[in-house]
Amino acid sequence: FWDFLILFFCLPVVIFNEITKKRLLGDVSCRIVPFMEVSSLGVTTFSLCALGIDRFHAATSPQASARPIEQCQSIIAKLAVIWVGSMTLSVPEILLWQLAQDTSPVSGVMTEYCTMKPSSNLPESIYSLVLTYQNARMWWYFGCYFCLPILFTVSCQLVTRRISGTEKKSECRGTKHTQCESHLNCTIIGLTIIYGLCTTPENVCNIVVAYMSPDMSKQTLDLLNLINQFFLFFKCSVTPVLLLCLCRPLGQAFMDCCCCCCEGCSPDTASSEGSADSKLKTEMSSSIFFDKPRESPPPLLALGTPC
Repeated sequence: FWDFLILFFCLPVVIFNEITKKRLLGDVSCRIVPFMEVSSLGVTTFSLCALGIDRFHAATSPQASARPIEQCQSIIAKLAVIWVGSMTLSVPEILLWQLAQDTSPVSGVMTEYCTMKPSSNLPESIYSLVLTYQNARMWWYFGCYFCLPILFTVSCQLVTRRISGTEKKSECRGTKHTQCESHLNCTIIGLTIIYGLCTTPENVCNIVVAYMSPDMSKQTLDLLNLINQFFLFFKCSVTPVLLLCLCRPLGQAFMDCCCCCCEGCSPDTASSEGSADSKLKTEMSSSIFFDKPRESPPPLLALGTPC
């Protein structure tokens, strides 16, 4: 959902600015767009950490095949912590950016752009905190939003594989539960790889700009910033597609929902039965985050229409 917000709000603002050299929504977009982009990195970072912890718990659970389904309230609470924490850590971005105007040396037209400069109207204590954040932003960005999710995911995967190999040597490796666990682990690794590839250019550019900005022209800095933003947009576009492709239960549920909407929620009997069967298979499969009990299959119920 946050990836959708980035593509729905931030992408049009950036494209409009590049075409017209005018900032859509003015100073508001200069503050909100960086805030949403950094919040997106935080949501992805802490979500990957939460997924890594869940896979570790799945591997170390004494009865992994009979883990109870986590309650909806618990899942919502974890998502709230991730979202609120990410947005809280991104609040300094709102105070750091502001709108500026300058005459283009090429066309001679007045252009609007966003500059990383705290407003002098801020209270002195807040102004000093924002300046401190600006000075440490590059390494904070690199440590929290790049190193943390990658190192955390790699560590959890290594520990999980070691524990699984030590405690389950006598178990059959071809069981359905083992295959499902391996598939979920591959999903998390795939999401981490995409995230790492898309955020690496931005971190490299931040380090280069931090040490070489006096020797670089404004046009070069603007180009690097544009490249970084479009890598973020690419990540937001690819991540949901990758998740739907790698996670079969979620992908099947999404396809059932799309088919239902395309048919106007009035499929014929055969398609309704097929959708009901696919929905039943989806419910019997493992979810993205948590494992369902496998002692006995769920009873066959009248599912009705997939809507």
